[in-house]
Amino acid sequence: MINYKVLIADDSAFMRTLLSKIFQHTTGVGEIFQVNNGEEALKAYKVQKPDLVTMDIDMPEMDGIEAAKLIKQYDSKAKIVIVSSSDKKNTRDEAEKIGVFGYIRKPFDRLEIKRIIDDLSKE
Repeated sequence: MINYKVLIADDSAFMRTLLSKIFQHTTGVGEIFQVNNGEEALKAYKVQKPDLVTMDIDMPEMDGIEAAKLIKQYDSKAKIVIVSSSDKKNTRDEAEKIGVFGYIRKPFDRLEIKRIIDDLSKE
């Protein structure tokens, strides 16, 4: 049985808790880690080596786009899904250039989050 490690990076405690609860009830997810900014996401990625990162964009210290770039430089195979209320074209374009695994706009349907794990298992 697969037990993916998931890292949730979001400055909203509510959103971290919500995503955590969804992942806790998703088959295939084992450990879940939470951080509240991009700088912590980069550090946690290097230590925890998660299989999946959900990344908000607008966060203090370091935004999600910059953190995603640095994580991808560290590990080109990193699976990062942007989960953000921002739907600006230039932000989505930047995320695509980085090579993110997906882009989910808040508010989202719980099934969108669960589909990420299904997609991950197909990789």
